[in-house]
Parts: sequence; C-alpha cells; structure tokens
Amino acid sequence: MRVAHPRPGALRARLAGASLAVLAQVAPSVAAPPAEGSVQLDEISVESRGGGPVQAARPGAAARAAESPTGPVDGYVATRSATATKTNTRLIETPQSITVIGRQQIDAQNAQTLTQATQYVAGAYAGTFGADTRIDYLTLRGFVVSDYGVYRDGLQLLNYGFGYFRTNAFGLERIEILRGPASVLFGAGSPGGIVNTISKRPTQDPFGSVEVGGGSFGQAYAAFDLGGPADQDGHWFYRLTGYGRQGGTQVDGAPDNSYSIAPALTYKPDGSTKITVLASFQHDTTAVTANFLPYLGTVRPNLSGLRIPRALNVGDAGFNTFQRDQASLGYEFEHVFDDTFAVRQNLRYAFNQSDQNSDIGQLGYSDAAQTRLARYQFRDSAKVNLFQVDNQGEARFSDGFFRHDVLMGLDYKNYQLHDNQASLFPANDLSIVAPVYGGPAGIPTPYLVNADSFQQLGLYLQDQIKITDRLTLLLGGRQDFADNRVRDRLTPANSNGRSDTGTTYRTALIYNFDNGLAPYVSYSTSFQPLIGSDINNQTFRPETGRQVEGGVKFEPPGQGYFLTLAGFDIHRQNVLTANPANTLFQAQLGEVRSTGFEAQLVASLAEGLNVAASYTIYGLTNERGTADAIGKVPVNIPENFANLFADYTIPTGALRGFGFGGGVRYVGRSFADAANLYRVPDSVLFDAQVHYNWDRWRLQVNATNIGDRRYVSSCQAFNSCFYGEARRVLASLSYRW
Repeated sequence: MRVAHPRPGALRARLAGASLAVLAQVAPSVAAPPAEGSVQLDEISVESRGGGPVQAARPGAAARAAESPTGPVDGYVATRSATATKTNTRLIETPQSITVIGRQQIDAQNAQTLTQATQYVAGAYAGTFGADTRIDYLTLRGFVVSDYGVYRDGLQLLNYGFGYFRTNAFGLERIEILRGPASVLFGAGSPGGIVNTISKRPTQDPFGSVEVGGGSFGQAYAAFDLGGPADQDGHWFYRLTGYGRQGGTQVDGAPDNSYSIAPALTYKPDGSTKITVLASFQHDTTAVTANFLPYLGTVRPNLSGLRIPRALNVGDAGFNTFQRDQASLGYEFEHVFDDTFAVRQNLRYAFNQSDQNSDIGQLGYSDAAQTRLARYQFRDSAKVNLFQVDNQGEARFSDGFFRHDVLMGLDYKNYQLHDNQASLFPANDLSIVAPVYGGPAGIPTPYLVNADSFQQLGLYLQDQIKITDRLTLLLGGRQDFADNRVRDRLTPANSNGRSDTGTTYRTALIYNFDNGLAPYVSYSTSFQPLIGSDINNQTFRPETGRQVEGGVKFEPPGQGYFLTLAGFDIHRQNVLTANPANTLFQAQLGEVRSTGFEAQLVASLAEGLNVAASYTIYGLTNERGTADAIGKVPVNIPENFANLFADYTIPTGALRGFGFGGGVRYVGRSFADAANLYRVPDSVLFDAQVHYNWDRWRLQVNATNIGDRRYVSSCQAFNSCFYGEARRVLASLSYRW
C-alpha cells in the first residue's frame, strides 16, 4: 500500500530540443553579429514550421535569423517554442497560453533554482512550501505540476514519493511554462499545465564563461560554461557546463550543497541529419528546511504570544539530512528527407537515488503553553530508474485547399521506484525557546517497502491546418495504454496492479491579424495514470480533466513586447485527497474546478530595458470530497497573484554598462484547513538588483525579499505551515570570452 507521508504535497506520477528542420520554403534571413556574451546556437540549415519572413527585432536591434525553439531568447520576448505543439511554432500562432523565460532573464534575477526562476509567471505559484531545498514545488492554475508536470527537453522528470529529481537553473537555456492540459502530446501532466526546461546545447561559435558568487547564509558558488566547434570540418560541436554550490540556508545547521556537470555533443554529418547527446550528473546534500510548523506560532502568535523562529531547525541538527545523486544520458536525433518529411527520436535514461533521515514536526505542540514542538522521526531511501523514448514523424504539405503540418508520434516510458519508508512515533520534543538537540530517539520502524512499476505507451496525431493565411485550426488526438504495479515487500499479499487506457484530444482555433492581434479558443482534455495505492491496497484510478480556454495574444510588429490575456475553466476528476479515516493515506474523493483569468506581459521596450509582469486571479473549488471540503477552496493554494520585474542597463554615455532594477511580488491569501476556517494572509515582497558590465566582465548583486519580510507561504494543514524565503543577497562576478 502507498502511504501518503506528510511531505510537501503528495508528489504523484516536449519535443526534446533537437533543432526542427526546414519543411517549407526557405525564409530570407539576415544574421546579426551576436551581442557580447551571447551564445548563438547552431541549427540545421534554415527555419522550420511556422516559417515566413523574419520577425522584426526590437527597437534599436539589428535584424537577425529566426529564433530557435531550443536556443537563446533575444531579450525577454521569445517568438517561438516547440512545447505546446512539438513543432517549431511561432508563439503568436499558438492557441494556448505559454510563457518562455530565456537565459537573459534567468541571469538578471540570478535564479539558482526552478522555483526562483518562475516567480514572475502568470498562473504559477512557485513557493508553496517556502524554503524547501529538496525539490522545486510548483502549481499552475491551482494544480500541482511538480509531480507529473515537470519536463526536461520534452521528456518527463517523474517525481513520486521521495524519489524526485531537481533541476539546476544554471544548466538551462530557457524555461517554458505551458498552461492548460498537454496530455494530447505528452500523455502525462496536470490539467494546470507543464513546465518544460530546455538544456544548454552545443554552439556553432566558440565561447566560454566563468562565474563566482556568494552571499547570505554563507553560500558560495562557482560555475563555468564552454562550447563551440570540436573539429575543423564543422561536423562536431560541444558544450560543457559545470556548477558547484556550498553553504547554509535560512534554517540553522541545514546545508545546501550541490555539484553538477553537464556535457553535450552534437554531430552533423550533413545539412539534413543531426544528433545531440545530452548527459548530466548532480549530487545534492541538504536537509529538511520546509519545516512543518503549527498555524499558531507562525501565521498567528501561539498561546504564549510567541512565534516560532524562522531559523529553527525542527530536525535534529546531528541527523537532519537529505542526500541525492541523479544522472541522465540521452540523445535527440533528427533527419530531414526533403521539404515535406522529417523524423525525430528523443531518448533518455535517468537515475535517481536519495536518502533522508530527520525529525519532523507536524504534530503540533506537546505542552499546554505551546513552547515545545512534538516530533516524529522519518527515514526514507528511494531509488528511481526512468527510461523514455519519443518517436516523431512530421509532414508539411498542401492538399490543394489547405496547408497542413501533420505530426505523428509514438512514445513510451518505463518508471521503476524502490521506496523504503520508516518512522518512529514519537521522537523527542523540541523547545522553540531554547532548543536542545540530542541523538535519535530510537530506530524507525519500516511501514512501507514497495517496488512500484509504471509503464505508459502513447500514440498521438496532430494537424496544424492553415485554413487561410490568418486562420489556423489545430486538431490533435492521443490514445494511451498504462500499466501500474505495486509490489508490497512487507506484506506480499497486498501487492496489486491495474491497466488503463485513455483517450485525450485538443481542438483550437487562432486568427492572426496583421497588427499582431491574435484571438484564440481551445478545448482540451487530460489523462493522468497515478502511481501507488490507497488504504485498501487498491491502485488508484487515472485522473482526468477538461479545459475550455479563450484568450487573445498581442505582438505588434517591431514594438518589442508580447501580451497574453487568457480565461479558462478546468474540471479535474479523481483527485487524490487525504483519507478522512486516516490522513496518512490518500483516497480519490476529490473533484476540483478552477476558473480564472491571466495576463502576462514580456517586453524589451527600449535598448537596455526589459520587463516581465503578470496578473492572475482564479476561483478554486472542491466540487466533490469530504463533507467539510465541498464548496471550499483547497488548502495550500493562493488564488490571486500580481508581479512586476524590470531591469535597465544604460546603453551610452559615461555610465554605459551600469544597470539596475527590481521587482514586486504579490501573493494572495490561502487557507490552512479543508473547512476554510483558518486563513494564511497575503504578502507583498520586493526584489532588487544592480549590475555593471565592462569589457567582458559583469559584476552583479541581487537581493530577494529585500525587506526580509517574515511570511508564511502556505499551510497544508493546521499543524503544517511553511515559512517563505528570508532575505537572500547574492553577489556574482563573471567573465565571458
């Protein structure tokens, strides 16, 4: 049976970035010299799906070749992506809400994690469990996407139980957040959307960079990024990215150390064939920093008028540990036969092993004065093997009436998890006034030793039909075959499994006016098989969902900004909720509806000025569930966000190269209990940065939550609340050549 150990939520189970080749007429292009410090990715031949005249660059910038969907973003305004359609499609022609965060924006914010990099995105809440150094926990449109909805280069990073992968932001070229169901192409993911991270890839032009930095909590890091041709004939290209971080966190005695290396190699024997090998290894040593604390003492003072110190290590400082090793190896292959046909194959094997041993709160206080926290000890060992392959064939042609871009695909994934969980109730309690740490209270008793096996095979078909030069109809369908097996090694008689099939589809229309206005409407469905089993040792039924979305995109030619407005209505069925008979288990009692509105603006308004802003409001309602939850808002999830980030670099004059900027983030209130009796108040946070570029050097200082506001990011239950990130100041110095 699958036990839902209290943790940052119940973590449940894209075209990879190979270049997309020409399948139509060659578009004229004028390649401008790369800006200082920028990286020009090498692409096969010329531009692909969505071809046409090269888009005008932002004011003051030279014209340049069409953007690659896996390459750098010029400023903050991306023009193309392959996440929503698995084809190289212009964002202004994509009938779904999507935000692309490029390397320049990641660097401006000096984001070290996926959580930090996505804090200015519409529909996203990237701090649910505050300063958690074990995982990046994200929600989109009110639904968790950290479990089944995080992808790397179009292939899933499946995070279930405690066997979760973590992404190092330094190794990314771009982050693409697709809102709304994506099952029709990917076969998995929350109806709220997916987050597709794109790895840095080999480059045509040689370059290099080194960077060092440090700041709050004794953190220090060093990184390097090298790439270019590997031979004189122009067939081999390489890239090597490395990163190392060491130091503390806002929790006393809790380290946050991480080391990673990511080599990549591209081979292009000719202009129609390309294969890129992507590999990575990462080692993390940290602790449980997302402390499970009571509502009284965090959101509100407790009975003694006290608040629990934000720096309190609820685990024992001697054995509050979490370690992870993860590695991956895969490739992206593409061959173009002619102007009509192309094939691609993206394959990856990923491995993950983690160990955790710590004392956990979540039991409330052990004394009437509420000065001592009750704790239990938790230990987990998890090992994950994940194999995936995505085969694609694309055909671009005209039937005499309409132009078609047809994508056919067959993908397969095999996920194996060995999970060993143990606990000890109770452990020694802990004073919040004068904590005294000792050794373990005893040896935790295993309550779950499972071998979970999950396989999924999917067939999909999509057609992007140009009914006219302005009107595009998108049709897609998919059939999935899933198999879920749970082998209970503690009680073999409880082993069980099930097989499921699911059909999903998407239909959408978008109309592109000459002035850059593009209204669209779409309907899509989702199908998500779930790993694990309930209190009765029955494997879970798949989740399903459906969404109606309508909106408008606006990208006036040559103006340097992109605005997206979207309204949506999502229904999600078979949602896992805490079992009312025993909250350590889960039950499929839930049905949740999310209805709302989003606005996202990205802009490069003038030379040196970049802006990212968004606003989100939605209503989240339990339509089925326990009696006290029906009609109420699910816990943990704020329903209102607003943020603005701006960065300006002086382009000329005596202060040329000096820049500054900052941001403001508003997070609305949320609830701490199913009956919505206890509220977590809203918060406003401020960020700031200054930087100076000279020659090939860059000096930068970033500060997040600059006022060091003490706030609670969310509460999972009355005794499970989480402090948000404290003020974090980080200085860096980089050199590029």
